[in-house]
Amino acid sequence: MTRIALIHATPLAVAPIATSFAQLWPQAQLQNMLDDSLSVDRARDGQLTQAMTQRFVDLSQYAHRCDCDAILFTCSAFGPAIETAGRATPLPTFKPNQAMFDMALATHAPTGVLRVGLLATFAPSIASMAAELEHMAQQRGQALVLHSAHVPEAMDDLNQGQAELHHEKIARAATQLPACDVLLLAQFSMAAAQPWVQRQSVVPVLSSPDCAVTALRQRMTHV
Repeated sequence: MTRIALIHATPLAVAPIATSFAQLWPQAQLQNMLDDSLSVDRARDGQLTQAMTQRFVDLSQYAHRCDCDAILFTCSAFGPAIETAGRATPLPTFKPNQAMFDMALATHAPTGVLRVGLLATFAPSIASMAAELEHMAQQRGQALVLHSAHVPEAMDDLNQGQAELHHEKIARAATQLPACDVLLLAQFSMAAAQPWVQRQSVVPVLSSPDCAVTALRQRMTHV
């Protein structure tokens, strides 16, 4: 059985990725590792520090010692730290949004310039995700326009058990973006809002957990 290490920086990411695995790859064995102070420290410091990066490396090496077959990070605001952690073990290591970005960049762009909308409930995610997506587009020679928006207080709503309010705020924010060809939900914790956003949109709405599990299963099982 394939054993996947899931490394989280917030407890809000645990349930969405578990749901995606249950629906798309129930045969996988999951090992959850949570350091919920990472997201707190990232928001407090306003930047990714060397100490935070080392914590990612430590978590990856622990997953390796636990005989995991691959690592999936579920925290979208730590791209460079995940890259460093990926070099610290021989395990296949997946960024949380890499698969979603691949699917987004494959979207048809009627104007010749792909218009991507990015919604985030954790503001520090936007800069790192935008840089990663724009870099991927540049490598492919693809013209891209990115419209991003932070949905304030939505994450607090989810923490307080107000899931419907969380979903409503995200769906409302989606309607306020300029015209896009595809919409992306930045955080794993936003996945349950996808149907709400899709009802408000005529373009595809992608959530990172489903995209990540689909890509991970294809990589690890060649199916």
